Amino acid sequence: MQTSFFSILFVAVVLPSLRIFPLLNRTWSVAMAAIVLLHTAVIVSYAVYIQSIGSGMNVFSDIYTNFFFTKSSIGLEEISLLFLSLVPVKPQRLTKKEKQQFTLSDLLKQILVGLMLGDLNAQKRTSNSNVRLRFEQGLVHEQYLMHLFELFKSYCLAAPKTANRLPDKRTGNIYTRITFTTFSLPCFNELYNLFYLEGVKIIPSNIGELLTGLSLAYWLHHKDDSDDGTFVKGRDIVIISTNSYSESDVDLLITVLSNKLGLKCRKDKHGNGFRIVIVKSSLSKLRELVQPHLHSSMLHKIGL
Repeated sequence: MQTSFFSILFVAVVLPSLRIFPLLNRTWSVAMAAIVLLHTAVIVSYAVYIQSIGSGMNVFSDIYTNFFFTKSSIGLEEISLLFLSLVPVKPQRLTKKEKQQFTLSDLLKQILVGLMLGDLNAQKRTSNSNVRLRFEQGLVHEQYLMHLFELFKSYCLAAPKTANRLPDKRTGNIYTRITFTTFSLPCFNELYNLFYLEGVKIIPSNIGELLTGLSLAYWLHHKDDSDDGTFVKGRDIVIISTNSYSESDVDLLITVLSNKLGLKCRKDKHGNGFRIVIVKSSLSKLRELVQPHLHSSMLHKIGL
């Protein structure tokens, strides 16, 4: 039978493990290695191309099935192709030009303003690098996080992942989180520069121009802990945790919520910081503003 390229490739792979490769003529060994490398590169490139159009794994599905689930003999070609299918393919990195083509719609900008006011984490690897966004929620809020992923999936390389945090220092409990991260992109830089000063999150001085009813909805339901963005039953108030902000920043937020969105608010001392309280008389107004934008899993944030 005529020996095919796949047979040669299989021999080249197996011979080293049999410790007989050194017995071959040196010149023949070099030529064999060159041929194998050249053809392997061609085949791997072809496999990557097939994978890029969404059908790469189908090429190898029959081979895997035959290899593991049948008793018939396996030819050298099948084993060689199986070997090649295991070659890892490094994910493609975006070029500078590709990164610059990403933009944010006005809708997504409003949503990101609200998320930034909450606990969305914007990151820069260096002072000159582009910004990436890291979304995180407890597993109990998986539906909401998947909703966010649907909004921002075109800015991401990978789907959300689950992971366990280190044990909570207060309770010792281990909490499972679900997260996803965007590419580092120029379109996120503007918001980062507004909301971060030397790596510390602040309230932009122009927050009155940025905050909308849509922003407020995502501010409320992105807060994850039990005392953040919380409806207090019996008192009919909504508490927004702003403890990490300075008192002057909290005062600015209250002014915007009152003057622009018509919500009566006060600030309450809480620990070393302050929380914003939207009072009972403004609950109906708050619901009118944010209910159309709240994810169904987060309606409890406004007592619904």
